[in-house]
Amino acid sequence: MDVVYYLIQSMLPVAIPLMLVALGGMFSERSGVVNIALEGIMLCGAFFGALYIVGVQDSSVNPQLLLIIGMLIAGISGIVYSMFLAYAAVNMKANQVISGTALNLLIPAVILLFSKMSFNSDGITTDINLYIRKVPVLSEIPVLGDLFFQDTYLSVYIGFALLIVATILLYKTKFGLRLRACGEHPHAADSVGINVYKMRYFGVALSGLFGGIGGYFYSVGVLDSNISGHTGVAGYGFLALAVMIFGQWHPIKIMFGALFFAFLSTLAYSIPLIPFLENLGINSTFYKMLPYIATLIVLVFTSKSSRAPKAEGIPYDKGLR
Repeated sequence: MDVVYYLIQSMLPVAIPLMLVALGGMFSERSGVVNIALEGIMLCGAFFGALYIVGVQDSSVNPQLLLIIGMLIAGISGIVYSMFLAYAAVNMKANQVISGTALNLLIPAVILLFSKMSFNSDGITTDINLYIRKVPVLSEIPVLGDLFFQDTYLSVYIGFALLIVATILLYKTKFGLRLRACGEHPHAADSVGINVYKMRYFGVALSGLFGGIGGYFYSVGVLDSNISGHTGVAGYGFLALAVMIFGQWHPIKIMFGALFFAFLSTLAYSIPLIPFLENLGINSTFYKMLPYIATLIVLVFTSKSSRAPKAEGIPYDKGLR
């Protein structure tokens, strides 16, 4: 039973960043803009969030408050960085895949240059422990307390709260209806007075917000607040795109996709704790490949039934119909 507790506790800090970044991609594509730049946005959010922690790590401020402030800074930095994509895609009507790829290449170089100049290293590292050993009162609940309220991070709870916000925003608000209309039939949306350009900017901005926060939570829960221009965020931005497609651009399905990948990823590094798998004698490298192989297999079987927003990736021109 201890192994089950360990797997779940270790899985959630991995799943939450992946889910948030996939939700960010969902908002962007629901508005009609393909966001390949999620990797770069994640790295941007992780870097500036961790940079804030470095700047105040000698203060007496509560670590969890520092995490929340760092999250806000990461979200804002993600929004700012995503505006480059929004301007290229909406105003300049540039190829969205190429624009996103350029942004993915830019930020690692900027981080590496800044880190070398300021810290004489490839990245930044913080010494503040953001880990929560036990949540008061809730950690005493039988079973659930051991699973979800011990040996965890505040980012897990914030992540699920943001999932609820994203679901309500997309399906229960006028804004969400307009955003989806712009990704499906932008000319029809425009004909009833919806500003398609503005809605696509909002979609990309939400993508930057969720992507930046997801990148920061990745640095907190997976990298222990260390971030490097070389290692980046380990391709999580592209994995988030796969999770988004697997989840059919729907928040709840995206959550299950993120949990699926995170479980396999956690399992791959926990083989020594599971005697049955350890005794099989299979090389550990295979288990580390398993999450990616499983993701490819799932996408092969689900891609035929997936239906992306009709107007995604297509620049909107008010004069053309």
